[in-house]
Amino acid sequence: MAVMQQAGAVQQKIPCVFLTEVKDEPSSKRKHQMFKVVATETINPLALNADIHNALPTEKVDGTCCYVANHKGCPYLWARFDRKPTKQADKKFKKHVFSKGSSKAKGVKRVEGKPYPDENGHIPGWVPVENSNKQYCWHSCAVNYTLGVAIVLRPRLDDPDSLEICLVHLSDLFEQTLELIGTNINGNPYGIGNKKNPIHLLVPHGAFLIRNLPALNPNSLISWFNHCQEGKVEGIVWHCKDGSLIKLHRHHLGLSWPLKDTHLNSKPVSIRVNLCEYEEASNSLLPQFSKLDSLHYDSLKDVLLD
Repeated sequence: MAVMQQAGAVQQKIPCVFLTEVKDEPSSKRKHQMFKVVATETINPLALNADIHNALPTEKVDGTCCYVANHKGCPYLWARFDRKPTKQADKKFKKHVFSKGSSKAKGVKRVEGKPYPDENGHIPGWVPVENSNKQYCWHSCAVNYTLGVAIVLRPRLDDPDSLEICLVHLSDLFEQTLELIGTNINGNPYGIGNKKNPIHLLVPHGAFLIRNLPALNPNSLISWFNHCQEGKVEGIVWHCKDGSLIKLHRHHLGLSWPLKDTHLNSKPVSIRVNLCEYEEASNSLLPQFSKLDSLHYDSLKDVLLD
């Protein structure tokens, strides 16, 4: 299993590449939100300071953020915990994070010992994914702590225009952030698996490079999103040389998401999950994928488990 390389790690909310403004119109991204955030034509000074023009553009994958870090003396998958500072959320935060026997969320900014919201009014952090926690059951499907592995979707090493579903040691993903995608995540925009046999996969951040990005202005980017196959993505994340991350979502430009067909699920995919060396695999997805080892499919939508 090859060591995964990562361009950057998502630890906080990422700023938009353009300065944004709030419009008093219903959001096309979030139901019941009566305003939307749109991009202006001005490049964000944060992006310029991070040398955005020489940054590495990658596909923004639509899922839920995860993190690999130590827990119980070994590499563990941690789930994103994002609390909005309301009374109801405060009670939920305390119940799930600070209850007896649970671990505190990692990466939470604190002032005088109290969780401190970011500029969006959120308090992000990380909670370890335990197999017994039903709240993170879909996260658990993508990892096996007994074997110390994760089920990862990434470009094929010998063909970047194709995908592979493979096993990667959690130790090789240490201190990296990833995106969990699949059947029960964010409405399943990539059409992965089905309700009877759900599939959930981890995608390392920065895994999918964008090679033909146009000039950094709204009109050029709108044309790219609308007319290029490579533009059939949720958005773009730039990985800057100083470690900064800058993003652009389709919704910032008034474009819709999800799409019927996406760049990610248009690529052929191979399965490399061979468990013959292991006698036991407690996670049900691993033996199911092992049955498909060495098979090739035209797209992610075609990968189905028994």
